[in-house]
Amino acid sequence: MSRIYVGMSGGVDSSLTAALLVEAGHEVTGVYMKNWTEGLPGMRCPWADDLADAKRVAVQLGIAFKVYDFQLEYKQKVVDYMVSEYKAGRTPNPDIMCNQEVKFKLFLETAL
Repeated sequence: MSRIYVGMSGGVDSSLTAALLVEAGHEVTGVYMKNWTEGLPGMRCPWADDLADAKRVAVQLGIAFKVYDFQLEYKQKVVDYMVSEYKAGRTPNPDIMCNQEVKFKLFLETAL
């Protein structure tokens, strides 16, 4: 079977995806993308909880687990873009940049 890397957030969708791939006989590696750790005033970024959840699922499934630290790239490609767009009077869509530049492009480049 194939070797497959699964981006794991600690949530149901990625956990079930990993479980189904293991059940199908694939060699699965779970990957948590650490994109942000700083809390904003009055807010807390729950990355440590998400990481613990993803790692717990990987252990339960008996799969390898990695953490990709994309904090710098996320800031450069998503946060800086968003701030720049707001300053220019436009309404940005940071999800598009995150998906395009981090979740797909950078994840794939790092996994390969």
